[in-house]
Amino acid sequence: MNQVFNTPSKVIITCNKWLATYLEKEVLELGFKPTRVFPTGVELNVSLNDCIKLNLNLRCASQVLYRLHEFTAEDHDELHQKLVKLEWEKLIDFSGYFSVTSNVDNPTITTPLFANLRVKDAIVDRIKEKHKIRPDSGSDYSKVVIHLYWKNEKAEIYIDSSGETLAKHSYRKIPGKAPMLEALAAGTIFATGWDQQSNFVNPMCGSGTLAIEAALIATKRTPGLLRMNYGFMHILGYDEEVFFAERKILKDQIVKNIDFKIIATDISDDAVDISIKNAMTAGVDQIIDFQTCDFADTEIPEGSGVVMFNPEYGERLGQHSDLVATYKRMGDFMKQSCKGYKGYIFTGNPDLAKKIGLKASKRMEFYNGKLDCRLLAYELYDGSKREKPLDTE
Repeated sequence: MNQVFNTPSKVIITCNKWLATYLEKEVLELGFKPTRVFPTGVELNVSLNDCIKLNLNLRCASQVLYRLHEFTAEDHDELHQKLVKLEWEKLIDFSGYFSVTSNVDNPTITTPLFANLRVKDAIVDRIKEKHKIRPDSGSDYSKVVIHLYWKNEKAEIYIDSSGETLAKHSYRKIPGKAPMLEALAAGTIFATGWDQQSNFVNPMCGSGTLAIEAALIATKRTPGLLRMNYGFMHILGYDEEVFFAERKILKDQIVKNIDFKIIATDISDDAVDISIKNAMTAGVDQIIDFQTCDFADTEIPEGSGVVMFNPEYGERLGQHSDLVATYKRMGDFMKQSCKGYKGYIFTGNPDLAKKIGLKASKRMEFYNGKLDCRLLAYELYDGSKREKPLDTE
């Protein structure tokens, strides 16, 4: 087991539902070939050292899981019996700390917490037998993280090489109101097909996540550069030179300047202030033009590009007359001020989407947490074609 850093094994990269298409593209661009793609992830066959590269580069991922072993277990006692035979002392420092996560669907388990406890017990029992010392364990994911996948009698045990989730990109110290998860923001930007060479305009920017992700993508800054702790670092046999060599590659590829505009506006002074502070943490505050104004007064540079909104969704039921007016104004603004651009609105409220007053050319499905959402695309022609007057979704 201590050869994991150089031994290929099954690796599962997880992501939010409907992000797998964009995650797969990222993985391919890094030179890896997925063996399987499914709605919430991508499967590969690579080493734990390869997982270091994946962790540092991926924008749409949540966790990078490296499989240690697969086996059958009918119940929790058999699970413990199989796990205690593994050479945990070659992976985990006996004076260290570890935590356990799981995805369990077994008729003998009523709560995943009990499955987690049985995994912890097996690891502790094994290390106590070998070293006479009990390692610490708990729910902090900042050190070694072990993941159990157990469906019916089939079980797989993984190293979670990420530890804390990759879906948060480490720059949003001040989240703002109802923020979009960074991995989701990156996925929706990829979904627009933005060429990273034309303008990107984000009215109603909130805490700035969409504009910051656009700036990170355009300047080839990967989220991994903003983070210095991962699960793989706490596995015995880790070579920090591999990590720092990859970081150097990523630093060297950064584009210092761009010759197009990324603009973020919000009517709230507080929101713009939060956005600027988050952008400073991300290292892209000089790349983004921030403005405090009503969205309808947002500067739209000449040329082409993407205009992208992530407005409030409101409740599916109930009164939202103010949002009805806002959604109608967004449609009017795109139609009147954004000709030649591609317009996008991300929303979890199909009733409000109908108030935009433009015909969506495309509707792409995403999940924001547990809420089923759509990224609506609009072709904003410069007068040579007429928009259809109503979104019929």
